Amino acid sequence: MRSPSNRAAPGRLSLIQALTLGAMHGPAELLPISSSGHVALVPWLLHWDYERLDPELRKSFEVALHAGTAAALLITLRDEVAEALRALDARLASLIALSFAPPAVVGYALERHIEGRLGTPRSVCAGLLAGSALMVWADRSPQARGAEDAGARDAVWLGCAQACALVPGVSRNGATLATARLRRFTREDSNRLSRYVALPVIAGATALKSVRLARRGLPRSTGGPFALGAGASFVSTLGFTWVIRQVERDRSLLPYAAYRVALASLALWSMRRS
Repeated sequence: MRSPSNRAAPGRLSLIQALTLGAMHGPAELLPISSSGHVALVPWLLHWDYERLDPELRKSFEVALHAGTAAALLITLRDEVAEALRALDARLASLIALSFAPPAVVGYALERHIEGRLGTPRSVCAGLLAGSALMVWADRSPQARGAEDAGARDAVWLGCAQACALVPGVSRNGATLATARLRRFTREDSNRLSRYVALPVIAGATALKSVRLARRGLPRSTGGPFALGAGASFVSTLGFTWVIRQVERDRSLLPYAAYRVALASLALWSMRRS
């Protein structure tokens, strides 16, 4: 049973909740465990009133979290971004465009439907489990290709993976990593490709939603929690980027798949009890 004494006031986002979600968002975005799935499931499991907030307010807060993550990624990956810009030619530009197009089209056409129908705890669990199965399958794929071998077909597959990752629980990082490995790229180059195709999508989606947020405006009472959440997301992303880089070269996807299954199982067990 949910205890009223543990709830934040209806229609408000508390500072501690904003701080917790922001601190969690960075590592959940960087690791293949789904930041959107955690933002949806953790408040539900902890019996917060977060899911009772106005849907537009929740989406706006998630934009703030992504803005913090995107800003930190631009700082920590500045060398890779600069290298990619220096190497930018017609071939690389076309690959980035091909990987960007599927999530852009699907997000523009189905954003409201996805947010309204596929953000429930049950659907998030389905996304976590489906993504885990794909990651287990991909982890056994042979490593035979380097990032320089990526072609148009690879870019389209990575773009489709990002489009699927619009469903909460799937994970953009997990979907692109698994897809790159299924395309037989080495583990190290799969990580590089995942970052290359994800950063434009994260930045583009954040910019678009930020414009919408600026037009709509926010209640005055939300300024503090939004700023705290975005700041916590920024700091946690900065910290965890360094940590992940120390272990990512040969990392297996199996521990993350196991974690996702455990989180989904906990949520499904909680549903049966409620």
